[in-house]
Amino acid sequence: QVQLVESGGGSVQSGGSLRLSCVASGYTHSSYCMGWFRQAPGKKREGVAAIDSDGSPVYADSVKGRFTISQDNAKNTLYLQMNSLKPEDTAMYYCAADPSYYSGDYYYCPLPNDYNYRGQGTQVTVSS
Repeated sequence: QVQLVESGGGSVQSGGSLRLSCVASGYTHSSYCMGWFRQAPGKKREGVAAIDSDGSPVYADSVKGRFTISQDNAKNTLYLQMNSLKPEDTAMYYCAADPSYYSGDYYYCPLPNDYNYRGQGTQVTVSS
């Protein structure tokens, strides 16, 4: 059974930084996608970043240049480094995972709006 456990959320002022972590267990797919999505009250889920098993990242336009996704395979841990935080980044952040997607020609990882596995979330609050 796949388990994803997030940590690292908190409250910061605008312009500050946070690093989220997600420890994964029970995942057996050799080719996978992992990522982060967020959801604020009354707003739609937004895929923030994803990374494939080769380490190639993809980002939402809203966080490009500010957020960095990475993974430590030895520790089964996914990270999201968030810099230059803005009040609009305030949301519950969730770690998510799925087997790699296949286009018919190649494998890829879309932003994690609809991944099958997710953690319980960690709150990020950015004040102005």
